[in-house]
Amino acid sequence: MQQIVQGIGHLPEIISKAVRQKLLLVTDASFPFLSIKDTVESLAVEKVRFSDFTSNPVYEDICKGIRLCRDEGCDAMLAVGGGSAIDVAKCIKMAMLGLENSSGANLFQDCQTSDRQTKTLTLVALPTTAGTGSESTHNAVMYYKGAKQTVTNDAILPDYAVLEPAVLTTLPLYQKKCTLLDALCQGIESWWSVNSTDESKAYTRQAVEAIVHYWRPYIVNNDADAAGQIMWAANYAGRAINISATTAAHAMSYKLTSLYGLPHGHAVAVCLPEIWDYMLTPAAVCIDPRGKAYLLSIFDDIAHALGCADAHEAVLWFRSLMNMLDMPSPVSRQREEELTLLSCSVNPVRLKNNPVAIDEAQARTLYEAIVHS
Repeated sequence: MQQIVQGIGHLPEIISKAVRQKLLLVTDASFPFLSIKDTVESLAVEKVRFSDFTSNPVYEDICKGIRLCRDEGCDAMLAVGGGSAIDVAKCIKMAMLGLENSSGANLFQDCQTSDRQTKTLTLVALPTTAGTGSESTHNAVMYYKGAKQTVTNDAILPDYAVLEPAVLTTLPLYQKKCTLLDALCQGIESWWSVNSTDESKAYTRQAVEAIVHYWRPYIVNNDADAAGQIMWAANYAGRAINISATTAAHAMSYKLTSLYGLPHGHAVAVCLPEIWDYMLTPAAVCIDPRGKAYLLSIFDDIAHALGCADAHEAVLWFRSLMNMLDMPSPVSRQREEELTLLSCSVNPVRLKNNPVAIDEAQARTLYEAIVHS
């Protein structure tokens, strides 16, 4: 069972218990600029660092990390960074333990050697953004042969999540906005997901209500107390989607990132109000087995958490938030070609989690609203 602790002061004790031989320190490009850098580097264990991967990690980069972990005899990992660094560490753990993806596939067979396979590998995640909640999920994302691949296995949930809000105060403003929106969208999507449970809805209510209350002092004033609340909110949203998974807004966001260069949180957030608005129309077909009345009650619950009277007002609130944050929609260059490419790109698995049916034709209509001309 995962242990979640607040404050980097707990890190030395956690690492001293986890490491018997050597620590693999997985960091992204932000590490040299972090206020916690000296604390991490002064950990009294033998360690080797791996940072040879991009912000959208690819299979080949992860294989480098797998070989380094194996060749150095590491028996624990510390991932310090955003979602990408933590996802890389999860993928390394999957390979080192010889685990299969939820589909039953051995994704890292090409860079595994069974005779050197380890039996245990403690993973500690220290997020430096408040967005993905990756420190508390059993999913990871990588690119394989140019396509986005989701890796899922219960055993890659980090053993420890260390939440240190001080790292958020030095984030660039745009990155803070993107990650904040990612956490908010995850919370909203988890709430209406067909896979939601009482537990996931309890997590997501805490996430959404905290973001609504603290987003302004966090973004506008860079308030330290607000940063702590937002970090917890992102973690709650991560725990929620660990149960429910994400829905159409995430499914429709990925090609926006690759086509227009929109960071993930920005891309998801331009999709969500258009999808929600469509789900409120008479044409929307509810596919949640709990029924349309249940779904409408969930939409109202989300609206109330956002401080709105009903779901229609909530959609307007979300659009207003995007304007206040100065997060514009992407603009097409070759509109027909791009809309066709976008509508064919949507991950059907995530669409199945959406409470309202969306086919390729409807996806194109939605993209017509999402992408401006």
